Formats: sequence, C-alpha cells, structure tokens
Amino acid sequence: MNHQIIARETTLPPEILAALRENLHEQRLFRREQLQQLSAAPTARTTRTAATRARQSSSRLEVHVKLTASARMVLADVEAALERMDHGSYGSCHLCRGAIARERLMIVPQARYCARCQQVREAGR
Repeated sequence: MNHQIIARETTLPPEILAALRENLHEQRLFRREQLQQLSAAPTARTTRTAATRARQSSSRLEVHVKLTASARMVLADVEAALERMDHGSYGSCHLCRGAIARERLMIVPQARYCARCQQVREAGR
C-alpha cells in the first residue's frame, strides 16, 4: 500500500490548533473532576442480606476501579497531547510520523496515531 500520508502537511492552522487545545483543556478539567468525585464516592448502604450486599459491593468496586482506571488513562492521553502541542509534535503519528488527519483530531484530539496505524495497532491486540 502506498504510504502517501507522510507527504501531507503536518501543521494545523492556528485557529484549529487553538480549538483543539481548548477541547483538550476542557477534557482535562472534566477528567480531573471525575477522578476527584470517584475518590470521594461514598459506598451505599442497604438493608439487604449480607450475601447480596457483598455481591453488590464487589460489583460496585469493580465498576469503580474500571471507571477510575479509564479516567486516569484518558487524562494521561490528554496531558500527553497538550505536551505534544507545546513541543510542536502534535498531529504527527507516533508510528509512521505522517500527519494525523484533521478530521480525526477534531473527533479524538488526543490521538497519537493516524487512522491507518491505529487500525494496525488494534489488529495486533
């Protein structure tokens, strides 16, 4: 397959970059607030049987752990994208070094890979 994406311009217009930066700042604020809420979430008490409470508690704990891990992962991706913006490497694929399509960045501003390389990575899992 011809790898023409490398020849594309990797710089984004300043107004697009500013909009993406604002989106990333909003996402960072949201994830920080989400993590704060998750760390302060009280455990619910019910009057059900001990076995039922134990199952529900275990399920809640599992969901809580997964939500926290997901929020931390997205926050790390967002902060990494902001760092790439600061260092001038934002919008370049980490694998092929080609440009990440503007449309992809508008949808997933923290994207590290172009669509093709993302598919390759996901297929290898």
